[in-house]
Amino acid sequence: MIELLTVVTFLSITITTYHHVGWSNLHQCYSQWFAVDYWTNYNIVEAVSWMAKAAVILPALIWGKEIWWLHIITLMTSVSLIWVSERKLLPTLVAFNTLWIGISSIVVVRNLYSIFG
Repeated sequence: MIELLTVVTFLSITITTYHHVGWSNLHQCYSQWFAVDYWTNYNIVEAVSWMAKAAVILPALIWGKEIWWLHIITLMTSVSLIWVSERKLLPTLVAFNTLWIGISSIVVVRNLYSIFG
């Protein structure tokens, strides 16, 4: 039952939001992924960073499992995003990735200390 409620909630919120933003606007937005000129160094780092963060978050949300060593990758991608962000130097981007560096540092140090400490 909870799975069905989750899917219905996700679809309701997403469809409502997409409707208000405009389906054609979102189609143009998503179609940028297939344009060669979209894949600049920054956008590649950003895509890898989001995939790494999803790989950390989703197993924890769905199965309650933390894959701690993935935080090493999110550390690198968060640092990389701040470093290459002169093109999109937004305070939310810098602050979010700084926060993520802190979170990943806690997880990595905690786990390495339990192994080698």
